[in-house]
Order: sequence, then C-alpha cells, then structure tokens
Amino acid sequence: MTDGSAHTWPIRVYYEDTDAGGVVYYANYLKFAERARTELLRCGGFDHTTLLQDNGVQIVVRNCTAEYILPARLDDALEVRSRITTMGGVSFTIRQEILRPATDETRANPLVVIEVRLACIDRDFKPARLPSALKAALGHTNAI
Repeated sequence: MTDGSAHTWPIRVYYEDTDAGGVVYYANYLKFAERARTELLRCGGFDHTTLLQDNGVQIVVRNCTAEYILPARLDDALEVRSRITTMGGVSFTIRQEILRPATDETRANPLVVIEVRLACIDRDFKPARLPSALKAALGHTNAI
C-alpha cells in the first residue's frame, strides 16, 4: 500500500461519538483512525494478537499529529482513507484522512487529517525490526 493506493474503512458516527454540541468529540477521530489502521493490518493478513504470538512484536504509536478541518455530526457516514507514506526498518508512517464520501452534489472533503508514525517493539518494549512478511503485505519490501 506504499505504492500510493489507499485503504478505505467506513465509519458511522453514533451518539456516543458526539459532544454536547452535537459534533464528533475531537479524541474520537483518533479512535476512528486506530480502527482503520487495525483493519489495514488485517487486510494484509496480520492482526495485533498474531503479530505478538507469532513474531514477538507489537505495532505502537510513536507520534501523532492531527489537523481538524471540518466537523462531523451524528449519523454521518464517513470514510477513513489510510495511505502508508514512509517505511523504515523499525517504523512506518501513515497519513489518514477522515472524510465524508463524495456524492453527486458534493466532492469528498477531508474533515481531519492525521499523520501517525508507528513503531515496532518487542515484548520488552524495545525497538524491533518490522517483520519482512508484514512489510511485504503492506506493499513495501525495502526500507526508505
């Protein structure tokens, strides 16, 4: 998926996701992004439990930035588009856009743009190399 293609995951805004003003509470966008990243891994044939059991590693957030552009509201149907932008030996970066899908009348507008740097760690929480099978599943076999 580092070839420029994006993984897309649908999200629906529920009452529990909103704040007193009726818009999505800012921290919930991070939850939406986390779910989409988990599904991206799953799409590549990996899940967090299997990574730890079979490879002795975990993928954790090292750094995260978010730009909030437009609000989402109760019952909105959203998409999280995740694109891997860099891949290294022990870490990789994903750009995630949370948006309302385009309709006949409107184009897709990003609501939130999140940049997440993920790191691979071992059971002792020390940096570990990304498993080559995981890198291959994510579409990138050579470190950048």
